[in-house]
This record gives sequence, structure tokens and C-alpha cells, in this order.
Amino acid sequence: MLAFEIANGGQVSVITRLDRETSGLVLVAKTHLAARDLHTLIERQQLTKRYLAIVWGWPDKDEFEVDQPLLRQGTVAPSKIWLKQSVHPTGYPSQTRFRVINRFGNPHGKFALLECEPLTGRTHQIRVHLSFAGYPIVGDKIYGPDENCYLEFIETGWTPALADRLLVDHHALHATSLAFTLGTENFAFSSPLPEDLRTFCPPETKAEE
Repeated sequence: MLAFEIANGGQVSVITRLDRETSGLVLVAKTHLAARDLHTLIERQQLTKRYLAIVWGWPDKDEFEVDQPLLRQGTVAPSKIWLKQSVHPTGYPSQTRFRVINRFGNPHGKFALLECEPLTGRTHQIRVHLSFAGYPIVGDKIYGPDENCYLEFIETGWTPALADRLLVDHHALHATSLAFTLGTENFAFSSPLPEDLRTFCPPETKAEE
């Protein structure tokens, strides 16, 4: 379908981008006009995006918010990873809301499934804010237990040693829903957790999705 649009003069634009290992929904506009209108909705915070994340630990509150500015870490401190972001008072305003869907445990420790709603769109925002709050995302090679996991992965690929520390081979973050109104029409899209993340959660969590 996109090939048809391009062949007939359409201009395909990716509106919502995902980090390399994040699964889920991506919004694509097939015309320049649609892209312009969708970007306007984002600027006005009228396009709602929600994610699901599996994190280490049990948040004390069922709902909480992180309102902390972000910037690229290498601009203010030495950083082994060029793209790594960090909380810093001189950074760009960044705000994310979180809601606990379920708390559970397994032989590896305590975990929680969270719904995440970014109110701004900074690089790695959800991942950095959760790490800052003390609940890093399971499988996150940069903001999880040790950023050296990322450097090791680049050099060796996925190994049993990395599996022992990270538990899953990609960060457990999934873009699960998109909703917006364009003109007079309401749009809503959803995507369930992929099988490997559903398997990580207990049965009662699967039923709640």
C-alpha cells in the first residue's frame, strides 16, 4: 500500500519513531498534508501515546509522574555511549506519567508492569525517567544494571552472561496504543505485548491487557 502511494506522488513520513529495541505501534503519514496535521497534534499534546514497560522493582505508588529535564549525557559529562541521555537541570523539559498495572515476582526478583504516557517526546525519555525513578526497564542495555552491557553487546552479540544480567534480549518497552482526532474523525490503534514479554509476566497480567 505504501509502494502505491509513493508511486503516485505520495510523501511517506514516519510520525512516531521508536528506539531500536522498542516494539509496537508506529504512526506513518502517507501525504505531506497528513504529516503536517499530525505533527501539529503532537505539538499541541493532542495525540495520546501509551506504552507498556516491565520494570525492576515495585513502585510505592500506583500512579506517579517524573518531570525531569533531559539532555545527551556527553554534553555535560564523559560518556562511553554517544546517544545516552541523562537527567540534568539544563536539559529540555520532559514529563512522563506512569500507572502500575501489576506487581509480580519470579525467581529473579520483584517486577512491575507499567503503563507509560510520555507528555513530551525526548530521546529515550521513558527509559531515562524510569531509571531515574529507580525502576529501570528489564533488558535495557544502556539504562539498566550497567551501561557496559550495551558495549559488550555491540562487541559480542547476545551471550549467556548478558542473559543472566538482563533477562531478556531487548528492553521490555512496547508502544501499545495511539489515539487522536483528525478533523471530525477519531482514531485509536492498539497492539498487545509481544509473546516474549507476555511470557515474562504472570497469567493475571496477561488477562488485564
